[in-house]
Amino acid sequence: MLRLPHDGLAQALAYELTARERRSAARLIEERARTRRPLAYLLKEAWLGEHRFYVDGRVIVPRSFIAELLRDRLSPWLPRSREVRRALDLCTGSGCLAVLLASAFPHAAIDATDVSRSALAVARRNLRAYRLGRRVRLSRRDLFAGLKPARYDLIVANPPYVAATAMRGLPPEYRHEPRLALDGGRDGLDFARRILLEARDFLRPRGLLVVEVGHNRSRLERAFPRLPLIWPETSAGYDCVFLLGREDLPG
Repeated sequence: MLRLPHDGLAQALAYELTARERRSAARLIEERARTRRPLAYLLKEAWLGEHRFYVDGRVIVPRSFIAELLRDRLSPWLPRSREVRRALDLCTGSGCLAVLLASAFPHAAIDATDVSRSALAVARRNLRAYRLGRRVRLSRRDLFAGLKPARYDLIVANPPYVAATAMRGLPPEYRHEPRLALDGGRDGLDFARRILLEARDFLRPRGLLVVEVGHNRSRLERAFPRLPLIWPETSAGYDCVFLLGREDLPG
């Protein structure tokens, strides 16, 4: 199968496929249409910006909007003068956000956790590809369980956030992804609630929490009406990712 540089796709539009490449592409298209498996699983790769990640059916396909915010190192909410010495990636899945954290904050040590052993195996493969085995420490945990308190300058999380009604209506492509990584409970906020109620103990003073919740802004604001949640703009709007400083988190 022909592999083109991700940043050179536009320039490659005039490329003429060989007969062998056309046959390979036709087989791929046929399998995609027949099985409805995500293309990333068929190719065993997915991209977040310029970063390539290995993926298979053990993890969801990387698509976090937090990746967009990390391009500018979470500025202005995390001043560039503020050195991130230690960061935590909850629900790491394929390890994609852990890799992006390491890229954005080159002097930070990073812990990345997931409850799924099989997902951690995929994350380990991606960390090896980026030679981050010494900077990023993987561990199997249920959110904050077993972690040391008052440790992190930054916590990011892309937890399961699909509500029960939406889970029942997911298209076939999403049904190939691990339910464990998608199902956020009755209203999609089971994990977001737990993170909000526990995160303060694990952040250092002036630390920052960043959590992705899909398009669940209105539900979260109804659940926590007194929290001064910050909703930065992403390519999907102002309702997918929230930020909150340690001092504003529930005690």
